[in-house]
Amino acid sequence: MDILQSSTSITATILSLVFFVFIIHLLTKKVDGKKRYHPTGGNIFNQLINFHRLHHYMTDLADKYKTYRLISPFRTDIFTTDPANVEYILKTNFENYGKFVLGFTILERRVFRKIVSLSPRSNDKGWCNYNILKDLLGDGIFTIDGDKWREQRKLSSHEFSARVLRDFSSVVFRKNAAKFAHILSEAVKSNKIIDIQDLFMRATLDSIFRVAFGVELDSMCGSNDEGKKFINAFDDASAMTLWRYFDVLWKIKRFLNIGSEAKLKENIIIVDAFVYKLIHRKTEQMSTPEADLSWKKEDILSRFLQITGADPKYLRDIILNFILAGKDTTATTLSWFIYVLCKYPHVQEKVAQEIKEATNEKEDATDITDFAANVSEDVLEKMQYLHAALTETLRLYPALPMNGKICFSDDTLPDGFNVNKGDIVAYQSYAMGRMKFIWGDDAEEYKPERWLDGNGIFRPENPFKFTAFQAGPRICLGKEFAYRQMKIFSALLLRYFVFRLSDDKKTVNYRIMINLQIDGGLDVRVFHR
Repeated sequence: MDILQSSTSITATILSLVFFVFIIHLLTKKVDGKKRYHPTGGNIFNQLINFHRLHHYMTDLADKYKTYRLISPFRTDIFTTDPANVEYILKTNFENYGKFVLGFTILERRVFRKIVSLSPRSNDKGWCNYNILKDLLGDGIFTIDGDKWREQRKLSSHEFSARVLRDFSSVVFRKNAAKFAHILSEAVKSNKIIDIQDLFMRATLDSIFRVAFGVELDSMCGSNDEGKKFINAFDDASAMTLWRYFDVLWKIKRFLNIGSEAKLKENIIIVDAFVYKLIHRKTEQMSTPEADLSWKKEDILSRFLQITGADPKYLRDIILNFILAGKDTTATTLSWFIYVLCKYPHVQEKVAQEIKEATNEKEDATDITDFAANVSEDVLEKMQYLHAALTETLRLYPALPMNGKICFSDDTLPDGFNVNKGDIVAYQSYAMGRMKFIWGDDAEEYKPERWLDGNGIFRPENPFKFTAFQAGPRICLGKEFAYRQMKIFSALLLRYFVFRLSDDKKTVNYRIMINLQIDGGLDVRVFHR
């Protein structure tokens, strides 16, 4: 986005004005000669200069150092691809590492409060991450920590493990996958190029709204202009929120309401108007005396309304966090999946053949809706190669490319290097998928077979090596939920269609935002199989 590109240059320029503070800090900082620190890979200025290719830049550094430091004023950011370190911060010493990616430390806040009056907050462990994300995601599960996080996770875990949700979600996924396939059939007839990422985004949004909130959004067919406006605002707000992690001046911009912060505020207004309208409608439906109480058990919002009451702000935060988890991550993975299948057509054909064999489908079967209805849990279980192909996609193109924690007290990582209180330790899922020391010399090759044993059965890897769904106490609650949706959509689409890139020579790259979306979408041509 132009607003973020201009923000990059503005921030880099203004940072030079405070660089002398950084120098003074380095000159006066006490160094403990007994401690060993990870090698320095660069500084925040290098990061800003390479922001447009951020994950490539970080992968290059990771290839040189398994774990390294990036220096910024008053703080050190540590980035690791070492599975042992990942296991340590996500499991072994879980309590010492809280939510954070990149941002202000307590000392930085004190410095910048002298520049502009900012309301002080308590120095709770999750302050930094919460302060950056709260405008968009509020008190949702991705922003909070401690007791609030445990409470929401417990409630969410119960819902995701419920059989009623699994059965209900499968019905919704089949219905929307069939609708998706019918749209592609029309594109084949008209020889139309499809931005399949945009279509996946709308399809998964329809699914998550129906499953989580009992609402038929129908954004897939483009009949809901309000829904489309919401999606665009939410995606732009997500990108601008990510920029806060790298822009040490974002609070000043927010205070002055300029640049990326002014645009973020505009987008959040659009998002809030849409979501609060949705909550109000659902609350009214549940409060009517003639309402059929049986449907209340189907969607997640109804359950939260019954459990937590009707606080619109709290429900708003829950909704947006579920949207972020359920829409963007799945749609992004499916988009990259279609991309790699276009780049590796032999894999595309092998997946299609497995789908046909798993469903015992006859060659002349043409009814998409009937086929969708027969894609049961047992049928999906037979699709081991499809599961491997999707997992291999996540290895190379993880929906969340980087995640990090703040260290609460001085510590030593398994690699023997020290971490200081207040340091940020981030594990790099995108870079980890490309590390030869983890995956072998063919690490950068798309190879679903690496996930199968000698009998062709899917073989899971160490979750601290494959971090697409996090690991330890914070492992993604929606992992099986996501795989189910991706496999249902993939089964229908690859049973009936062949996909080709509209332009083989066009470079496909990621967009710099919270999730690893394809920049500019993914244009494909679709053919009947």
